[in-house]
Parts: sequence; C-alpha cells; structure tokens
Amino acid sequence: MRTKKWSQWGQQTFFVGPAFLFFTVVMIIPFVMGMYYSFTDWNGVSGQVAWVGFDNFAKIFANDPDFWKAFWFTVRFTVLGVVLVNGVGFFLAYFLTKPLRSRNVLRTVFFMPNVIGGLLLGFIWQFIFIKGFATLGDMTGWSFFELPWLGDSTTGFWAIVMVFVWQYSGYLMVVYIASLSNVSKEVLEAAEIDGANRFQVLRSIIAPLIMPAVTVCLFLAISWSFKMFDLNLSLTKGGPFKSTESVALNIYNEAFLNNRYGLGTAKALLFFLIVAVISLIQVRITKSKEVEA
Repeated sequence: MRTKKWSQWGQQTFFVGPAFLFFTVVMIIPFVMGMYYSFTDWNGVSGQVAWVGFDNFAKIFANDPDFWKAFWFTVRFTVLGVVLVNGVGFFLAYFLTKPLRSRNVLRTVFFMPNVIGGLLLGFIWQFIFIKGFATLGDMTGWSFFELPWLGDSTTGFWAIVMVFVWQYSGYLMVVYIASLSNVSKEVLEAAEIDGANRFQVLRSIIAPLIMPAVTVCLFLAISWSFKMFDLNLSLTKGGPFKSTESVALNIYNEAFLNNRYGLGTAKALLFFLIVAVISLIQVRITKSKEVEA
C-alpha cells in the first residue's frame, strides 16, 4: 500500500512538478516580491530597501491626481471597449455561422489582427492615423480624416478604442463561433415553426444558450481593457498632457521612468485588487444567468 502511494506521488511529481516549479518561479515569487516592494521606498536600482509600511498607499489616495486621472481614463476605456469588442465579435460570429461561401476566408481575415503584436500594431496604426488619414483627407475633403486623431484627448481616446476593438474582436469572434455552433438546430427550427422571428430567437434562445461563452468573453475583454499598455504606449504615450494615460502606463512610468519602484508596485497591487474584484463580480453575475442546453 505504501509502495503504491509513493508511486502515485512520484508520478505526480514527475508530471506536475516541472510545471509547478516554472509557475512558482515565473508567477508566484515575482508576485510575492512585488507585494513586499509595495511597502518599501526602493528605487529599483539601489541595494538599500527601506520599509515604509502603508506610506505608498497613503500617498496614492492623498496626493496622486495623475493615478486617479489615469484610472478614470481606464474605466471609461474599459466600459466602452468591453461593450464594443463583445458586440462586434458576437455579430461577426453570428453572420459567419451562416452558410456563406467566403465565411472561412472572412474568419481568417477578422482574426488576423490578433496575431500581430500590440506594440507593432500600435505603430502601424500611428502611421495610418498620421499619414494615411491625412492623405485620405486631402483626397476626399472629409473632415473625419482631418481630425487630430493622436493629438487631442478626445480623438486620442477614440483612436485607442478603435484599434483595440479592431485587434481583439476577431479573437472573441472565434469563441462565439464555437458556442453558436453548439446551439441545437432542432431548438432553432422549433422556434421558427412556432412563429418566432430572428430577434426573438436571438434574444430568448441563442443568448441564454451561449452565456458560458459570454462569461469567458466578458472576462477576457475586461482583463485586456484594464491591462491595456502596448497600444497606449505606441499610439499616444499617454499624451497630450497625460490625458490618454492608462493605469498600466502610469505604473510603468512611475516604476521605470521616475525610479519609484516601491510606489509603482503599490499602484500595481492596488490595481490588481480592483480588477480582481470587478472580474469576480462579473463572473458571478454571468454564471448565474447560464442555462443548460
């Protein structure tokens, strides 16, 4: 009996051990160290680390308007980004599950932006907004193309939202396609025979049955939106005058440009707790609305 237990432990250690060790080194240890440094005044370079307790958190709440300005920008961006990226992703999936000849090609085309790295994608769109839109404005005379897309706080916000939706809608489209493909055809046909129109079928049958996919897609979109950094850095760098600075970029600037690593990790820990609470609430709400097929 003891030999069998040791054999089971050996198998678990052999198969799970390397993955757990890698996860510990890459994730758990840096997270714990980040928690420790959030209570210090370390500058990220010096070997001297002084414990300051909750001073960093008090400074964030009492005397850091830039962080809360970035937080408000991130909240507005997240609300708009989550709604649009899920809406676009779902309707792309809905139409590309229809019997279209080119649906496989279109699926590939819409998914491709997600393959491109965010930083590279941002620089590509920076060129489009500055050079491409200017050329189109000269050719067409449309004021839409002549707006200062990356030079104004309002248009800069919408430029980041546009690129974000363009990048991630294709990924959520794939998730929704997988869920829509599992909806029973018999149920849909029965609803049509009973006289339900397309909107009623979509609202009362399809939407409840794909709620597990909605849970996953909302979770992913919230996580992507709150952590958005690469597009922000490559498109606007938080400008003009930090009006389009996300929390992730604010934390980066605090830790690595201002050399206040302790304060930066305190902001990151606070931000992590806020995002974790919001994500748990979202998952709980959407899970409660799931139904079994």
